[in-house]
Amino acid sequence: MRSRIAGMRMIKSIFIPAVVLIVWQIVSGAVSPYLLPGPGRVLETGLIMAKSGVLTEHVLSSFYRIAAGFCLSVALAFGTAALLYRWRLLDELFQGTLSFMRMTPPLALTPLLILWLGIGDATQIAVIVLASFFPIYLNTRDGLSRLDASFRELAASLHLSRTRTVLFFLLPAATPSIITGLRLSFGYSWRALIAAELIAASSGLGYMIMDAEQMQRADEVIVGILIIGFLGWALDAAFSSLSSALLKRRFPELAA
Repeated sequence: MRSRIAGMRMIKSIFIPAVVLIVWQIVSGAVSPYLLPGPGRVLETGLIMAKSGVLTEHVLSSFYRIAAGFCLSVALAFGTAALLYRWRLLDELFQGTLSFMRMTPPLALTPLLILWLGIGDATQIAVIVLASFFPIYLNTRDGLSRLDASFRELAASLHLSRTRTVLFFLLPAATPSIITGLRLSFGYSWRALIAAELIAASSGLGYMIMDAEQMQRADEVIVGILIIGFLGWALDAAFSSLSSALLKRRFPELAA
């Protein structure tokens, strides 16, 4: 029974991709391969790029930037959320500024970042931080405010230190929101990175697509698009599985 259910789920998951692949093959046969190469041509091009090492080089460049930018964003967002949660005066002082920055698209700042930082990793990392900071910050603040007053009173009655209160009461209450913020932020990071590489980069998957477009290589453009989608999906699935495992191990009552 379980194998039958698993088989049905597998069929459902590949149904739409299979339909898209069939339609793609049909349409590519009716138009110029210069405009829309077929799946076979795209696969061949992808294998050639992977064998030559070009694809791996661009993927590693994007991975380095996403890792550096996301980790920096996590540190800044957690630190800011904790400080503003702890000190009300700081929260009131920075509320307007943070709201202004949250409503400013990171890509709108890209020309200024290029002037300041040049075309390189620093610009892409800055764009990633700007794009991924607020999902983590807002969800962390929301999670920290979810601790019931009864638990605060219990912690006070037990004369727990601030550290123990955070570890045993505040952190478990905030964890689901923090996990949600991290997952959303990672998705924003990936999309912002590719967009930034399209504008200001000399390597990476976004740059690879722009370079292929200028060389009028539609097959390489499609290879880049497919790699971006597959890697984004794989990273999101891995992040989701890891966060679920951590929740079940550390906070089984929250993961239930």
